[in-house]
Amino acid sequence: MVLGVLCPYNSDLEASMNGNPALRTSIFDRLGMRDDVSHMTINGTINKAIVLLGILVVAAAFTWQIAVQSPSDAMPFMLGGLFAGLVLALIIAFVPTTAPWLSWLYAAAEGLLLGGLSQIFDQKYPGIAMQAVIGTACVTLVMLGLYRFRIIRVTQQLRSIIIGATIGIAVLYLVNIVLAFGVGYRMPFIWEGGWIGIGFSLFVVTLAAFNLLLDFDFIEKGEAGKAPKFLEWYGAFGLMVTLVWLYIEILRLLSKLRR
Repeated sequence: MVLGVLCPYNSDLEASMNGNPALRTSIFDRLGMRDDVSHMTINGTINKAIVLLGILVVAAAFTWQIAVQSPSDAMPFMLGGLFAGLVLALIIAFVPTTAPWLSWLYAAAEGLLLGGLSQIFDQKYPGIAMQAVIGTACVTLVMLGLYRFRIIRVTQQLRSIIIGATIGIAVLYLVNIVLAFGVGYRMPFIWEGGWIGIGFSLFVVTLAAFNLLLDFDFIEKGEAGKAPKFLEWYGAFGLMVTLVWLYIEILRLLSKLRR
């Protein structure tokens, strides 16, 4: 997920924050962005991300087992997870103080969606779900290494490019959904195989991977700026959003390749 950077008391952080379309400087000003006693840390954020990942996996295992018996029986849970996850993500994005509580529900909702979705894909293309999990883990580790060793630096220009491209893809997906439900038309390069479809999926996977850099940058600068402790949950939530998106896009890419 595209996340802004933290502390309004630091000029570099304040400048980078303005690139986020969802978060506004005024929100952080109201929260009070510095806590010298108990503040956000990288280790704390990682621990909370692990908790959210565990919740997601448990919820995914639930709908996976239902989908094994009957995909149609899993569909209500998947749709419920989809819409609940969307609503919760919007609430957390605009009201960060809700992250310590709602991020748990978000992880569970996304797990319900991913478990059934993964099983449906796996029935059609055996083994594809595990391949997508491994692919997501590998991409995450590569991007972490590129960020950690400063091979790729998160500059304001790079941040603006990533955010702009992400918004563009989101709008494209929204238009496709409207067309699909309105007139029954689906943009072929989004769903179908072929070189154009595969190329599009590769682009979106790459874009999702680069969003991980913004999440890493958010977490690192949160610790450096001594942001409030609750933003560890917010950082973990943002990381989960990106990982869910990355996993789904890798799953779709693999399905196109398997065709």
